This record gives sequence, structure tokens and C-alpha cells, in this order.
Amino acid sequence: MAAAAAARVQEVREITRIERIGAHSHIRGLGLDDSLEPRHVSQGMVGQLSARRAAGVILEMIKEGKIAGRAILLAGQPGTGKTAIALGMAQALGIDTPFTSMAGSEIYSLEMSKTEALTQAIRKSIGVRIKEETEIIEGEVVEIQVDRPATGVGTKVGKLTLKTTEMETIYDLGNKMIESLMKEKVQAGDVVTIDKATGKISRLGRSFTRARDYDATGPQTRFVQCPEGELQKRKEVVHTVTLHEVDVINSRTHGFLALFSGDTGEIKAEVREQINAKVAEWREEGKAEIVPGVLFIDEVHMLDIECFSFLNRALENEMAPVVIMATNRGITRIRGTNYKSPHGIPIDLLDRMIIVSTSPYQEKDLKEILKIRCEEEDCEMSDDALTVLTRIALETSLRYAIQLITTASLVCRKRKSTEVNIEDVKRVYSLFLDESRSAQFLKEYQDEFMFNEMEEEPMEVTA
Repeated sequence: MAAAAAARVQEVREITRIERIGAHSHIRGLGLDDSLEPRHVSQGMVGQLSARRAAGVILEMIKEGKIAGRAILLAGQPGTGKTAIALGMAQALGIDTPFTSMAGSEIYSLEMSKTEALTQAIRKSIGVRIKEETEIIEGEVVEIQVDRPATGVGTKVGKLTLKTTEMETIYDLGNKMIESLMKEKVQAGDVVTIDKATGKISRLGRSFTRARDYDATGPQTRFVQCPEGELQKRKEVVHTVTLHEVDVINSRTHGFLALFSGDTGEIKAEVREQINAKVAEWREEGKAEIVPGVLFIDEVHMLDIECFSFLNRALENEMAPVVIMATNRGITRIRGTNYKSPHGIPIDLLDRMIIVSTSPYQEKDLKEILKIRCEEEDCEMSDDALTVLTRIALETSLRYAIQLITTASLVCRKRKSTEVNIEDVKRVYSLFLDESRSAQFLKEYQDEFMFNEMEEEPMEVTA
């Protein structure tokens, strides 16, 4: 069951992995050295040295995998890199540690209760590393013989000759194995592995002994040594799945299809209890281990008092991930109450958190970030234009300045140039307003808009 679930989940992940240039696609990690000291500019991260150092300590805590149910709050002004730090942690953890990202407002738009949405997010962030022993056949293909019926109708039969450095064996092939070999485009000289349980064929590469078969080979061709020892071997395979994926697969007849569509619905508590009991049994037998991951909740002040109460209880559970939250609010009202609290989070939950503060970027940091974004968006920009853009970021916001990079690049392309200059930046600055200029425009022309809720200033009366 576990192997089948892991195979299906892996297929979902492969299909959904699409590279695009996003707001944080330039982030490759936290930019720390071996002693957890942050480099000023590294792996797409710039500045915020104190916050990155703190994030590095948390990262080590997560990698240890022994401490779960801890809450971390990233608090700072808008545009100070809170989400970037969280995504840097996700990149540094790698694909084997589950990392779930969600916005605080998401739970209100889902067709399920708020606590169910949070439970699913928490269980997406807990991995189960399942160890299984499987029998495989591994060797270099010497010859493939396929006998097709003369009439063209009927089953195909064939023989596959495999060898290692010590032995050589001929295997009879059925119709499905022949189709699998043709699908993988296996030919003589390839080194392959065949899973005996599932019949899956994996092509490892070409044998070094066949390196001179062709005068030229493509860059994707990989050469490997001819396997040693016996053809049939026992191999330990490790699958990493999340508890939520196991929940979904076991909650309905064709549960794995819900992983593609995302339509998981509410999952019964009985199903989760059975899965928890089974995972606990696997842990005792040494077949599986729990990998506590990370749940990142952005804009956490959007959660209400019910959600905060649920998180308080969920964090005490031994099967809880490390929860990282981010907010840009100061002292504000807790949603669902009339009480005010720092960051809009109840005091009892704040007591459980360690708070990491982020500070506004300096001018040199802004310039480095804009330079990195220009490289990411494949935009050549002159030093003078970059200086002007940095000044705009300082006076308006970093996000606004980043938005101008692609637009300035398009204006530059229109005039058949390859490098963005000051005139291009000025042009887009005049075309697209930032928040403060837009507010100023509304103040000046408020009477001409359909609805206006600004209080009119009393007119002065002169005698």
C-alpha cells in the first residue's frame, strides 16, 4: 500500500513541477555558511543578517527532526523579506522535508470547516519515511530478441539477455515487458534495473564498454559501470510521503485521483486515527520514521480566535510540524473579538512563539536586490538606470520598483535596444503610479469620482 501510494504521489509531484519566474523565484536558500553566519549577498538573499541567522538556527532544529510543535513568528514591516526567508528555509530543507505554504485568508474560501483546513495543512507538513526491501534485477543488456506474429495479430514474445561482471542470464519476456522496454527505448549496451514486484524498468545509462559505439552522443547520455555481483539483488527503497497524502488515498475508493484534482473534501477522524495507529506500528517495527516538516502561514493575522485556539491545541500534539507564521501588523484587533493584541495574535499563543524581527532594507541592499531581480528577469540595465530605480524603491516601495523592471525592459525592446536606460525607467514611472501618487491624485480629484467618503474641510468665511 505504502509503495503504491508513494509512486502515485511522485507522479503528481513530477507533473506539477513547472519552472516560472515568480516574486521569489530568485531565492535559492538562506545564504549561510557552515557556522550559520549569513553572507551579505548569497543564494538570492540580501541583508536581514540577524533574521537569517535566527532562521538558520531554526533550520538546524528542523533538520534534527527531534523537536516538533514549535511556533516561530516572522514579524516586520511590509516588504522586508519575511516570505523570502521562509522560502529560503524551504529551499535549504530540500524535497524530502515537507514544506506547506498557505495564506491566513485561504481557510475561509475552502468548502470545509476552518479546523479541517488547518488539520489538512498540518498533516501535509508531516512526512513519513517508509523503508521497504524490494527485489530487483540489475544488469547490462546484451541482446533483446522480439518475435512478432507473421499475421501482425497476437501476443509478442521475446528474450532479454542481461549480464554483470560475473554472470549472464536469458529471461523470457511477456507482452507487457516488451512494451515497457520499447517505451523506455532500451537497447543493447544499456544498464537497466527491473523491479520484480511491479515490473517497472529504469534505464540507468549506457555501459562504459559501449562508449565507442557511436562517434558522437548527446549531452543527456550518461555512462555507467557494468554492475558487479549477482543479477538479482535485494535493495532497500525509501519513500517519503506526507500524512495527508496517506489520508486522502485511504479516505475513498479512488482517493489518489483527488491528489490530482485537489478535491479532497473533509476526511473523517476515524480514518486519521487508523492511519496514526498504522504509522505508529510501522515505527515500532522500524519500517518507517516520522519527518516533522514546516507549515508556513503567511498573513497570520487573518486567522480568527477559533483558528488560534485550534493551533494552541495542535502544537501540543506529538505529531505536529514546526509552524512558521508571518505578519506585518502592529497592535491590532484579534479577528472574531473586540480585543487588541500585538500582531493580532492572542497573548497565550504569542507566549508559545519565538519571534524573529525583520527591519527595513538600506539603500545598498535595495540596489543588490534589484540587481538580482534584473538577472532573474533577464533584463540588462545600465548603472544609472539601476541607481534611479533604487531611489524609486527607497521613496516608494521595493515591490513597486521590482514591478517596473519588466515594464522598463518592454519599453526598451520597443525602441530596439538591449539595455534599459534612465529614460525607460522614467517613462514607466510616469505611466504606472505608486500607492502614494495614486492617493494624492484621489485627494486632488475626489469630487469628480462617483463615491467619495473623505470628509470635506470646512470653508473659511471672511467678513
